[in-house]
This record gives sequence, C-alpha cells and structure tokens, in this order.
Amino acid sequence: MKNNNHYDVIIIGGSFAGLSAAMALGRSLRDVLIIDGNQPCNRQTPQSHNFITHDGTPPLEILEKAKKQVFQYPTIHYQKGLAVDAKKNTTGFAVSTESGDQYTAKKLLIATGVKDIMPDIKGFSDCWGISVLHCPYCHGYEYKHQPTAVMADGDLAFHFALMVQNLTQQLSLLTNGQSTLSTEQKSVLASRNITLIEHPIHELTHQSGHIEKVEFENGESLEVSTLYAKIPFTQTSHLAEKLGCNINEHGYLQINEKQQTSVPGIYAAGDNTSPERALSIAIAAGTRSGAALNMELVMESIA
Repeated sequence: MKNNNHYDVIIIGGSFAGLSAAMALGRSLRDVLIIDGNQPCNRQTPQSHNFITHDGTPPLEILEKAKKQVFQYPTIHYQKGLAVDAKKNTTGFAVSTESGDQYTAKKLLIATGVKDIMPDIKGFSDCWGISVLHCPYCHGYEYKHQPTAVMADGDLAFHFALMVQNLTQQLSLLTNGQSTLSTEQKSVLASRNITLIEHPIHELTHQSGHIEKVEFENGESLEVSTLYAKIPFTQTSHLAEKLGCNINEHGYLQINEKQQTSVPGIYAAGDNTSPERALSIAIAAGTRSGAALNMELVMESIA
C-alpha cells in the first residue's frame, strides 16, 4: 500500500473486469487501488468455456493467475474488503470500506457485478453454476444431446428454448406455474417437440450440485442432466446508484461506448452493465474502460 490514500483510479470490484482495467491502467503507470470482497459470482462454477486459451479451466484458477500478473505492476494496489460508501469531493471521489478505511481518487470504476436472486426451490442454489446454468454458450456443449430443461416464461422462455434446442432434442420448457406463452408460441414449441410443463417446481434432486430430477408440486418428476434458468438479479453494490449513476430499464448500469456512466468521472464494466455474462466480454470491457480512464486523465492534465 502507498504512504498516502489518494489514487488516480479506485476500482471497486476485483474480478475479471476490474483486474483487466487495472492492468491497462498499471501499464500506463497510473496509481490504482482495487477494493474487492473476493466473492466472484462464478466461484461455484467448475469450468469456464467459450474462452480461447482457457477453455475448460476453472474460473478461480484463471482469476488467481490474473491476480499474479496484475499485481506485478508496482502502481496497482489491493485492499480486501467491501466498499460501503462513496461520495463526490473536491478532488474526485472518496470511498469508505466496511472496516472504516477511506481512500480518495480522481476517478472511479465500478466493476462489482450482479447478484442473482435464487428462487425458493430446494436444491436450486446448490446446483447454480454447476448443472443449473444461465448460458448455453458458456456451458451448453458439455450437456449436448442430454435430457435438458429450460426454466423461464413468456417471450424470454420461447426464444431461449429455441436456442437451447440446437444442443439437444430432449428438451422441456418449465414455466413453474401457468405460463404466459401465446397460443402461437405454444404451437411452435409443440411443432419442435419441446415439451411444455406448467406445474410449479418443488425441488431439484441432485448429487453434489449435479441435477438428476426436477420434482414438481403435484408429485410428478422429470429426469434431466441440466437446467437452464433465467432468474432475476440485483446490482451487487448500490454505490453507483447512490452516486447518481443511471440504471437502465433492465437493471444494468447505463454506460456509453467508452464504459462511462451518466456521472462524469465514474466508469463501469462487467456483469453490472450487460446481460452478456462471459469472462471474455468482462475482460474486454475492463480493458476498454482502463484505456478510456487513462485517456481522460491525460486530457485533464493538459486542460
């Protein structure tokens, strides 16, 4: 840690987007502080996929390798903990942690991700990220041609089920209660041999997170190897909102093409800005935000 607590940039969140931004800034000789609670959303996921050079590697292994590389840069500093408050001040921003420490910076990058809200279904959270999945691009190939279910409803369910069917012909759509699908949508699903089940779900039977059956409240069950689910989420941190950053209609931080939020001096990158939840996308967003932050600091130095 430096002798003083003032930095060019404070990055709140030290997973893939935050680390990627830090590397871009560190290579530009910027003083950077990463504040991170060390709770990445994919900590339960056994392997990462659809990420060239790292296909099949556990995400925590990739994260540890990334940290070793990023922290080799002497102007990048790390503070484990949670940022619980942030305010605008005369020199930029002041950030306070749960331990009572306070740091200041000219700029902020919010890379805190999102928090998935688990449904009240026994076994669901135990399987999340292992065999209950959010993304067929990240994990679908490993479950190809196997009995599969999608848990969703409405237009989202319709389009998601059609996409997943490209991976398996043994597909069921579970709406966890009476669906809101249109008659036309139901007809299309039936023509594709996608089974529609509208019974409320009681439990996911599994072994160490590997799903075996979906148990319904009416006593029936469905054997599956994986379940794709679109579940609600919330921002992991609400500091950006507290600072006045706009949230879009889908619940993500509103950013422009340079990862800038609606508040000058505050950037955001990663899952808190986009539904495209993939390591490669988060890393790219981090690199983009780091470069944009550096350029903003350059331009301000000559103003």
